Amino acid sequence: MSTQVNVAHVQQYRDNFIHLVQQEGSRLRGSVRSRTDVQGKHDHFDRIGQTTAQQIVSRHADTPLISTPHSRRRVSLNDYNWADLIDKADEIRMLGNPQSDYLKAGVWAMGRQIDDILISAYTANAVAIDSSDATSNVAFDSTNQQIAGGSTDLTLAKIIQAAEKLNAQDVDPDEEKFFVVGSAQVAAMLGITSITSADFNSVKTLVEGKVASFMGFKFIRSERLPLNRVNASSNERSCFAYVKSAIGLSVGMDIETRVSEREDKNYSTQVYAQMSFGATRIEEEKIVEILCDEDA
Repeated sequence: MSTQVNVAHVQQYRDNFIHLVQQEGSRLRGSVRSRTDVQGKHDHFDRIGQTTAQQIVSRHADTPLISTPHSRRRVSLNDYNWADLIDKADEIRMLGNPQSDYLKAGVWAMGRQIDDILISAYTANAVAIDSSDATSNVAFDSTNQQIAGGSTDLTLAKIIQAAEKLNAQDVDPDEEKFFVVGSAQVAAMLGITSITSADFNSVKTLVEGKVASFMGFKFIRSERLPLNRVNASSNERSCFAYVKSAIGLSVGMDIETRVSEREDKNYSTQVYAQMSFGATRIEEEKIVEILCDEDA
């Protein structure tokens, strides 16, 4: 059983449970390329590189054979689980049946784990596999795909620069674009006149105090973004702008839950959740890290 369940014992009449403030599941899963029902320990995202057309310089010339470059990015799947027990005695002491609330807690924990793995994949080494099946680690391109903190939090100039970097790579303009920020960056954005003024933005971007979209990006707030990833002596939050195909999420087993009786635990009810997944960066050119100084 949960060692904290005694605090939920009935002291007065109650008929429900209150979940303490927390991120309720994944916020980032819908912003990446996802593949389900993956078999085995590894999954691969196949990539086809750029080629060049050849000019025809004579009649009846031989047909050219252009070698199309192929490469892969490997994803290693890992298993995650969560469980807690509800004692028979506790079910009597608590007026509400906690099974569904425990399930919520487990599923939400799995969702947060997905976000942590995706955020790590943004800048972690990606495992590349070439045409000869040789593997190598590919580091995040901080030289070209990173915007310096510059002693400022999120600014209009940084948003424009992030969009410019993606456009310079000829990223498909019709592909969904996302911008993941923390609460400090949302606060900074609310002070940018170009975002809050209808004169600059015909689409209302402030919905119940939240920035929805701007400059083609859909903004997602996450409080799980790394702080001081680049410079330990700073107070810079790593935020990310990317298109959906930049990151790959491979799911071997989606979140599965079980509620069962454990005879080895005095017939307590066990609430259980499990999932198998992994993630990788598919293309460096499709993601930009934006460093934001929260002390600014």
